[in-house]
Parts: sequence; structure tokens; C-alpha cells
Amino acid sequence: MTTLSDYLTSTQKLLQNPAATTALYSQADLVSYINTARSQLAGETECVRGYGSLQLAYGTAPYSFSLISPGLSGVAGIFNVRGMLLQIASGYRWMAPRPFPYFQLYFLNNPVPQLGQPVVYSQFGQGENGTLYVNPVPDFAYTASVDVVCVPTNLVNVTDAELAIPYPYTDAVSYYAAYLAYMSAQRAGDAERMWAEYQKFAARGRQMSNGEVLPNQYPQQPNPVRAGQLGMTQARGQG
Repeated sequence: MTTLSDYLTSTQKLLQNPAATTALYSQADLVSYINTARSQLAGETECVRGYGSLQLAYGTAPYSFSLISPGLSGVAGIFNVRGMLLQIASGYRWMAPRPFPYFQLYFLNNPVPQLGQPVVYSQFGQGENGTLYVNPVPDFAYTASVDVVCVPTNLVNVTDAELAIPYPYTDAVSYYAAYLAYMSAQRAGDAERMWAEYQKFAARGRQMSNGEVLPNQYPQQPNPVRAGQLGMTQARGQG
């Protein structure tokens, strides 16, 4: 299992950081860059997924992300909600997602809102201030199962283990951290090289996670027919 010490070692190797007596980048700075890299990677690739729960209260329509229990270790918050199911009896019923402008016009635009079993939801607030709205306004205390994209908890001690970001995405973290380190030193050319490598390894993590039978199962996967749409051809043997 990857630890903060592993991230530090691989980042220092990329930076060719000298011994501690002449360190170019302090360990505290590198830890900060690593944690920034982890959060940015998790948000961009949506690789930290939780299947948690949200308690819907009688007469309440908006809900803060902080009320969602992500059902996953090593996470500090939620980036966004990808889906919701409402628990009904011993099973579940799918809730339809709607863009907030649509939700506002067709559901919130009602002087006399009706109570009922929620069937649609919409995300309004973003980031740390993320919020969800449901409609109809709950007529009962319900439990919703929520598919969420999560923010990893910061690693603090060198022995702290990576509990959130799965392999192979962990390979990309050190390149992003090295990019931030080079940017702090005003070494834009070196930073761009690390950024390119980060993008490569993040994309490879997505490619490895999507099986050939369902190439678009997870987000950020390139459109498999885009080359044909653009009239591009692929060299023989490169399938």
C-alpha cells in the first residue's frame, strides 16, 4: 500500500532533490504539493468513488454535502453526486437527475409545494459548499443511497497510508507534485514536462480502469468513435 513516504521518495527522485543539507524543496512543501496533487487528481479523474447514504427529512428540500455519509475510508468531503436511489420498502427506486436551471423552473417555481416521495434531484452548490435539492419535498423520513465522487483526506505523517486513491492512479501523484514544486521555483519548462507526464499517467489510469467490454463505463474516457467522426485513420496493428 502506498504511503506518504512513498510519494515523497518518488517526487524527490523526479526533482533530483539533493541531500537535506542543501534541500531545494522542504519536506513540508513537498507534502503540501502531494496533497494538492491527490485532491486535484481525485477531482479530475473521479477515481475516488463512494456509495454512501443521505437521510432525507420530512418537509426539507435542500441538503448539504456534509450530511452525506460517503461510506468510504480516507475521504474528507465530496466533489459531486453522480446518482441517487431512494430506499422504498426492501428495495430502491432511481431518482432522476436534473440541471439546476431546469429544476428551478419546473419544481422550485411553485408557491404551494406538494409533499410526496422524492423522484428527482439536482445539485446546486459546488465544492465544499455543495448542496442537493430533491422534489417532491419529502413527506416522510427517507434514506437515499448516493453515488459520490470524494475528496481524499490529507496525508500528514510519512507512515500515513493512501486509503482513497486506487492504483494505478497513484502513479500520477508525484508528477503533479513535481510540477507544483518546479512552478514554485519559477522553472516553467521543467514544470511543463512534469505536467505532461502527469496527464499521461492520469489518462493511463483511466484507460486501465475501463475494460474493453465497457470502454466508457467510467468518466473522462475519450470517445471511442471520435477518430472516425473526424475522418482519422489508425495505423494497422495499433488497436
